[in-house]
Amino acid sequence: MEFEKVRPTKASSVVAQQILQAVKSGAFPIGSRLPSESELAQRMGVSRPTVREALSALAAVGLIESRPGIGNFVCNPSDSIVRDALVLLENEASCLEIMEARGLLEPPVAAVAAKKRTEEHLEKLRTICEKLIRLASKDRFDDYFNTDKEFHLALVEAARNDLLASALIPLINTMDQHLYREFTRKYYFRDERGIAQVASLHKGILAAVEAGDPERAAAEMRKHWARMWKLVQDGDGTNDAAGFPFFMM
Repeated sequence: MEFEKVRPTKASSVVAQQILQAVKSGAFPIGSRLPSESELAQRMGVSRPTVREALSALAAVGLIESRPGIGNFVCNPSDSIVRDALVLLENEASCLEIMEARGLLEPPVAAVAAKKRTEEHLEKLRTICEKLIRLASKDRFDDYFNTDKEFHLALVEAARNDLLASALIPLINTMDQHLYREFTRKYYFRDERGIAQVASLHKGILAAVEAGDPERAAAEMRKHWARMWKLVQDGDGTNDAAGFPFFMM
């Protein structure tokens, strides 16, 4: 007999599969609205960010359409779309794990950069940061997102440590994944105010690195990731620290 390949299953994949099954069964026909994120999370016994990761994959492949302030609507439950959504979730790194890893590793890198940066590094970071502020618009999401990546890579470069670079650069490059980009578009930067606030956090990191203050640089980077986690938790960054990863407390 033939065996199927066994793959580890993420919680977000299980959530997506249940939503897909409900759609395929006719419970949610094309054009209908899915239950709210909080209701889905409660009914499946998972966190809201896990539901959001699953919905991001479904949106990325075109199965659902997200309408800000209204909800998520079923668009195209074809077999190929269903397959693409599950492949995306299983083959790309978890957005939540990416956030957790970067939140742990980037603050100390910012601290090292504050101690070891050169004027050349600072000039590069200033140029990127200025560009980031100019691009802080929902309509320019892709350009902003790419510049955001440039900033974090430049900070690793300023730390001047090859081992840190070998660990961080592949992690930062996960920003190129389809799922992570869609997740970011959907939850981090859903309005102009959110984009501007996140952009300003990069100015704080740069200021600390310019001042040569390692503790402040690390604190500013932690503030950046705490803000991002809040946006994933509730969509507007207004809730308290409940549910935060331990490194952001």
